[in-house]
Amino acid sequence: MSILMEAAANAANTPQFPVSVTVVYVVGFIAAVSIGSIAWYNSKRPVGWEDKERPTIVPEVKKDETPGVGTPQG
Repeated sequence: MSILMEAAANAANTPQFPVSVTVVYVVGFIAAVSIGSIAWYNSKRPVGWEDKERPTIVPEVKKDETPGVGTPQG
């Protein structure tokens, strides 16, 4: 019984989730939202959004006519 009490006392003093993992989740979420927003703004506009202006912060991505065909550009 004393072993269980000691284990419980040690568990209460240590953090349950490492800070580094939390930081990775937060940064990953921000990156996913940013990349998703750029992709959404560069996709075909949804109904009702055809005449809206593109936000200045969102870069315009040019479509390649033949992706993956031919010599690399760069």
